[in-house]
Amino acid sequence: MAAVKNAPQWVRDLKPASPTGPELLEQERKSSNVNVDQLANFLFTKEAREKKRKILKLLQDDKVFDKSQNYFAGRIDRFETALARAKALQKLAVKHGLDDDEKKIAELLISEPGPYGLHEHMFLVTLRDQGSEEQREKFFKPAQAYKIIGCYAQTELGHGSNVRGLETTATWNSDDKTFTLHSPHLTASKWWIGSLGRTANHAVVMAQLVIDGKGYGPHPFVVQIRDLKTHQALEGVHVGDIGPKFGYNTMDNGYLLFNKVKIPHISMLARFSSVDAKTNKYVRPSSPSLVYGTLTWIRSTIVMQAGSVLARGVTIATRYCAVRRQFQDRDAPEWEKGENQVLNYTMVQIRLLPLLAATFALHFTGKGMQALYEANHKKMAQKTSDSNTTRGTGPEETQSSSDLLADLHATSCGLKSLASSVAAEGLEVCRRACGGHGYSSFGGIGAWYADYLPTATWEGDNYMLTQQVARYMLKSARSVLQGQEPSNDTTAVLSWYHKRQDQGAAFDILGKDEDIVSAFAWRSAYLTFEALKHREEQKRTWNSLLVDFYRLSKAHSQYMVVKNFHETIATNNNLDPETLSLLHKLFRLYALHTLETESAEFFTSAAATVRQIQLARSKAVMTLMEEIRPHAVRLVDSWDFPDWQLDSSLGRYDGKVYEDMFYRANDLNPLNRVDIDPYPDSATLFRKNESDGLKSKL
Repeated sequence: MAAVKNAPQWVRDLKPASPTGPELLEQERKSSNVNVDQLANFLFTKEAREKKRKILKLLQDDKVFDKSQNYFAGRIDRFETALARAKALQKLAVKHGLDDDEKKIAELLISEPGPYGLHEHMFLVTLRDQGSEEQREKFFKPAQAYKIIGCYAQTELGHGSNVRGLETTATWNSDDKTFTLHSPHLTASKWWIGSLGRTANHAVVMAQLVIDGKGYGPHPFVVQIRDLKTHQALEGVHVGDIGPKFGYNTMDNGYLLFNKVKIPHISMLARFSSVDAKTNKYVRPSSPSLVYGTLTWIRSTIVMQAGSVLARGVTIATRYCAVRRQFQDRDAPEWEKGENQVLNYTMVQIRLLPLLAATFALHFTGKGMQALYEANHKKMAQKTSDSNTTRGTGPEETQSSSDLLADLHATSCGLKSLASSVAAEGLEVCRRACGGHGYSSFGGIGAWYADYLPTATWEGDNYMLTQQVARYMLKSARSVLQGQEPSNDTTAVLSWYHKRQDQGAAFDILGKDEDIVSAFAWRSAYLTFEALKHREEQKRTWNSLLVDFYRLSKAHSQYMVVKNFHETIATNNNLDPETLSLLHKLFRLYALHTLETESAEFFTSAAATVRQIQLARSKAVMTLMEEIRPHAVRLVDSWDFPDWQLDSSLGRYDGKVYEDMFYRANDLNPLNRVDIDPYPDSATLFRKNESDGLKSKL
């Protein structure tokens, strides 16, 4: 660590009080026998970790990726730096032949939204998956080579989750075989569109298709919005950045308006639906199931990312709470003097250790979700003949005739809602667990939390998505009542519950892992049939049931998480017995803590008794935390976050928390190079500003 340059010698000579952070973390790691490398390889594979180390070295060797001023820079400076990094990363990718997965690793290490984000993860994907062969040649190939830079313009100033309510129109002109894009109202302005504000020169625009005065729903159109040489907006196009946000300020989220802009016939992405230029007729999707599958991919990746997102906060908070000492244990023996490690307090453990368990639960569920997607994606192509002829027009209509695909869609909606909520809310819990220093940017959680928060809203608002899950669950329950054979896990669980609901549950949730999973399945099925009863027998309105539907979606999704966690560890032979046993404890902690939190529903559904819930709270959870506590630091170590990625004083692997905080505040802080005039009768603000001369071009 560099010496503090502008501090007197007596300050540079000061050391933290003993026991120091490094001593405490060394003690923590010695108290556990978890094989960190083995567990990290199990989570990510040895090959992926080696790739990460190689890419980390490439980034650290390039000064443009230096993070020392990240927490001090303002909006414009941060965006400028992010743009420089995005360009540099693309050059590195070309120079070193990095594939898509390796670029994603680099983006995770850099840990900030970049101006090319929507180009790479939405624009290219949409062109590839929804364009015809001709369109992929015309648009996808130049975009892949960064000859054109794009974004995905769906959300509007007046409409977000309700895609069917979008106001931007695309009217077919039969005379010259073009579409006219138009924004009829201010609320039709595309808004929140990442990479649009200053970076993109093309956009995939979701607009209402109109043919001969008839609407056919929202469809995607590829539109050039800026000149490729001057980068100025084209005629009839008004585009710009929407301004600072709560977070995500390295991304240029933008607005976009059209004034009767004509675009050619080839601009409408036509793999799934099109306008026949000869007949001027709308051609319906030939394979709605393929459209249906593509809409689940991004939600699947969000589920996969949620565990790692949360693990970042848990890693920082766990390490810092092992270093931080506050007060003395009231019941400690007289010979044990000194302040207690914060992580020893059960009030801290109950906030952090279930979240630690949740990181593994979400990670394994994400893997299961992606495996389910891949398996079903192969079946999509085989079911093109099963298209639902009553399906509504437009590629955003997601009602497929395939039970397998419908189950995948509902699962992705429910798990996206649950996983991103758990991660976002968990990050704030971690920040608070760090006490006052958690409010400092140097803690590394606050900025990460602010940047992650939009995930709870985009790709489907977390509350609105739960209606999709409930609609599917009610449909599945009807099929069971009609005597249909189960066709997937969901209908199998509902059928199982329906057959034995009068017999009762009698699950041994405190003694058997399998019974914990069954209890979660039982509660989900109970809430499904209760909701169906309210809807069909009691004739309650959809709106009056939205809260019930939210609870149903949450219950179904928590069952999926518990099921995936249990199946992962029950079928594993790659871990040593001690580590595998610890994962079983983490499974029980996650499941029983969740059960206790949702205890009213488990009791009401008869999935658990009052006494079982009481014992889960007072005995099982507390005992599990006591058993997991010695291994907490090694468990977060297994997530394999380099210090460079965390960019956190509090979460340093070596425990040099206080040294690093002081170094950042004293040595890196540009405000400490400013001398001010504090007197109100003086017009002078800054007497001198040494930091002006420190800025260098990237």
